[in-house]
Amino acid sequence: MAVPWSRCWRSGAGAAVLLDWCCGFSRRAFTHAASAGRRTDSSAAATQVLFRQGPVYNFNRPTTITRRRNRCLYTTPPVCCSICSDAKLKDPFSLAQKDLQNLYEEIKKLLVSKAELKVLCDYYFDGKGKAFRPMIVILMARACNVHSNKEGVLLPAQRSIAMISEMIHTASLVHDDVIDDSDTRRGKNTINKVWGERKAILAGDFILSAASMALARIGNNTVVSVLSQVIEDLVRGEFMQLGSKENENERFKHYLEKTFKKTASLIANSCKAVSILVNSDPEVHEIAYQYGRNVGIAFQLVDDILDFTSCANLLGKPSAADLKLGLATGPVLFACQQFPELHAMIMRRFSSDGDVDRAWQYVLKSDGVEQTNYLAQHYCQEAIRQISRLRPSTERDALIQLTELVLRRDK
Repeated sequence: MAVPWSRCWRSGAGAAVLLDWCCGFSRRAFTHAASAGRRTDSSAAATQVLFRQGPVYNFNRPTTITRRRNRCLYTTPPVCCSICSDAKLKDPFSLAQKDLQNLYEEIKKLLVSKAELKVLCDYYFDGKGKAFRPMIVILMARACNVHSNKEGVLLPAQRSIAMISEMIHTASLVHDDVIDDSDTRRGKNTINKVWGERKAILAGDFILSAASMALARIGNNTVVSVLSQVIEDLVRGEFMQLGSKENENERFKHYLEKTFKKTASLIANSCKAVSILVNSDPEVHEIAYQYGRNVGIAFQLVDDILDFTSCANLLGKPSAADLKLGLATGPVLFACQQFPELHAMIMRRFSSDGDVDRAWQYVLKSDGVEQTNYLAQHYCQEAIRQISRLRPSTERDALIQLTELVLRRDK
């Protein structure tokens, strides 16, 4: 039987994690303290962490954090745990479709090169991708524009950021496939499988350089700084993925931080960049950033779930790929709380004979998948709370609806 959400991480692994990663920069007052590794009855009763009527955690040395409400931000009632509305919301992808039209063709025009390099760079820009990141960036840009009394008109620089986000993402995929020695991506052979590792690395570098030049042409130093952070995070996240942590608390934090750097940073900082172009209010920038951050982490958590629940045909890549790469994702980390035998496998990165199959079975016997899904829901809930602070608009509502699509996706 699955552990209720109100009792998740009661073994201690998620205590510090929930504070730092789920709560983010909440404008609500909350109390927390760093765990000192021990508990007393008096301190446990005296201090608690409360996340939106969610789980209660006990800590030592409480610290209170508050944020003042900006009178320029839109105030909404608390959001329930599921998205419920009688209004007919427009599909986020359909809403952004006009702005995304010819996106890949315009990206190809930025990849000016000759012969074989051009073919390699164009390989993934075939229009068959989900364009998930550009779509979020477009909707966030329009939502921020409406909030800033700009009538939602998309600025050329904002659309450029949507293109740049997809280029950075694609370059990272090309490099990831080399690192992971992957054979398939989006249902077809990877660049490294077709043309070899050396050419794949060069193609990824070239796409990244073209994205950097497009970013420089925007001419906003703050935006350049924000999006440059994404590239640093991608590299640091990849290095974090190569390592592991012995301590269970550190392991969860390591996993979520790696998830942010490898996946969510691009979405968060791209959303922040388009808000900077139209609004000078740091709180609006923070709203855009926090929405992207929380949706990005939820997106990756669901991706980690699909590695255990979806078939290879839907994913476009082999299932159990993470275990085969030696990676302990959310479902495995939660399963380890119920089956300590997984600890040794995690530390040796599932390298012994039979480790992958045994770990797979432990995850299926545990509530690791369900707990990871609960966590993804919580991140989406925080994303909704953040974006709801903007002035109502069709695009804002689409971003709210998008969180439900993230949780329900099957590929």
